[in-house]
Amino acid sequence: MNALIVVAGATCDLGGRIISTLHRRGATVRALVRPETDQAKTDRLCRQGADVWRVEFTDHAALAQACQGASCVVSALAGLEQVIVQAQSQLLSAAVAARVPRFIPSDFASDYTLQAPGANRNFDLRRTFRARLDQAPIAATSILNGAFAEVLSYNIPLLNFRQQQVGYWEDADWRIDFTTKGDTAAFTAAAALDPATPRFLRIASFQPSPRELVALAEATDKGRFTLVRLGSRADLAAAIRRARAANPAGEQQLYADWQQMQYLLSMFSVQNPALDNARYPELTWTNPITFLTA
Repeated sequence: MNALIVVAGATCDLGGRIISTLHRRGATVRALVRPETDQAKTDRLCRQGADVWRVEFTDHAALAQACQGASCVVSALAGLEQVIVQAQSQLLSAAVAARVPRFIPSDFASDYTLQAPGANRNFDLRRTFRARLDQAPIAATSILNGAFAEVLSYNIPLLNFRQQQVGYWEDADWRIDFTTKGDTAAFTAAAALDPATPRFLRIASFQPSPRELVALAEATDKGRFTLVRLGSRADLAAAIRRARAANPAGEQQLYADWQQMQYLLSMFSVQNPALDNARYPELTWTNPITFLTA
């Protein structure tokens, strides 16, 4: 398969994984990077099989030329309003000008369509861009993967290996969507090469409840874990409001302390009711015990 896929946000972890997977699947990959991008990063992209184009997103003509001939543009951009709304809008405009038939936005997250506006700052930015995307003359597919499973290794309140504790809000049996970055990249690559994807695709490597997470953590031979109720969702929402008021500088930070709390609230607020994991039967999904052990 020699379809041309354009990937923006290529130097980030997820973007690089998507490029590597596309290359293994036989696609031609064009990676878009800023003109000032470090040479070591572009060299790494070349080793991953990408044709690297240095382009300024504010240069519409150059960006449209970079999208020329692509069957899909994939955005793995990460950032705040200037990136998720403005830069992605510039990328979208260029893709439309180049007559690219399909666009996959950087929506990799919990299903923000089911969460009320204002509950998650970063999701609100995706919602703003979605309104522009849905008005554009291009087919779009958002991939909603829940939380990246890698957060489970960060000793967050949900799973803290140092304290050997699993914390939860509201409901110990609430199932949480987790997808590894590797699984997300593999599914995204398959979707980019699939000309008939729907508007939304929902995936998860595994969906443990906090109660089940205790058993999974203990199965890694890291000792006994305690299940602790940390409050209700309303308690967590109130704590977020206090933390946000106390940290106005966080409005300019991608992962401010209160934004991290908003992600936790999202995990306990929305679920993927049905998964599209089986859409590409050649994919193998990560086992939770194997992942947590590693």
